[in-house]
Amino acid sequence: MADEDNAKHIDTDRARAGTTPHMTRVILPVSLALVIIIFAWLLLA
Repeated sequence: MADEDNAKHIDTDRARAGTTPHMTRVILPVSLALVIIIFAWLLLA
């Protein structure tokens, strides 16, 4: 069993060994728009 008295607490960036690039904020809406455009084009063609 782990000893809870000697637990190490480190911040999130050090635990991940880097930073989060937040690319999902751009990729998700762009890809969703492309899918809607392609489906509309296929439906109307």
